[in-house]
Formats: sequence, structure tokens, C-alpha cells
Amino acid sequence: MARLLTLIALFVLAWWLWQRFTRPKRRRPPTAVKSQPMVRCARCGMHVPQGEALAHDNRWYCSRDHLEQDRPAG
Repeated sequence: MARLLTLIALFVLAWWLWQRFTRPKRRRPPTAVKSQPMVRCARCGMHVPQGEALAHDNRWYCSRDHLEQDRPAG
């Protein structure tokens, strides 16, 4: 009886190893990173993502302070 159980265990092990090494490897799809165009601040020159930048008269700014500093007084 012990011999039969050993043979069955060896058969199952061999089958499992065969399946493991002959199956094509699963590839994970690359994670899509949504990129945004970078824009340059008209005041300091720092590049920031367009979604985070502030626009005024076709010029981009990295912060509200730079937008207000670059506006002409009037």
C-alpha cells in the first residue's frame, strides 16, 4: 500500500512540474501611467504638469503667486 501511495505522489509531483514548466508564462500588462504635457512657468521657468499649472493670456504659471507677480500693475 505504501508503494502505491508513493507512486501516486511521484506521478502527481511529476505532472505538476510538467504543467508548471510547459505552460506559457503569464505576463502582467504594463501599468498605464497617464502622462500630461509639461509646461514652463513664465515667471521662474520651473516645469510643472499642465493639469497643475495656472494659465493666463497663453502663459503658464506654477503657482498663484507667480501669476499675480507677473501681471502688469494697473
